[in-house]
Amino acid sequence: MINYRGIILINPEVRFGKPCVRNTRISVYDVLTWLASGMTVKEILIDYPELSENDIQACLAYAADREHRIRVA
Repeated sequence: MINYRGIILINPEVRFGKPCVRNTRISVYDVLTWLASGMTVKEILIDYPELSENDIQACLAYAADREHRIRVA
């Protein structure tokens, strides 16, 4: 799995502290929503040229890591 640290950052002054791709206001949630709605990685990269394929993979790795850390009561 890709190391997302350094790519996915949380800044309380950007998008209300949501995890975002570094140097952008694009949140992990945005990327996951685009993928879930059927956009391909290629389509995302065309629409958002400030992103790289590595950034999208980092969003997926971040989400997977968060899911893994959820504790069931």
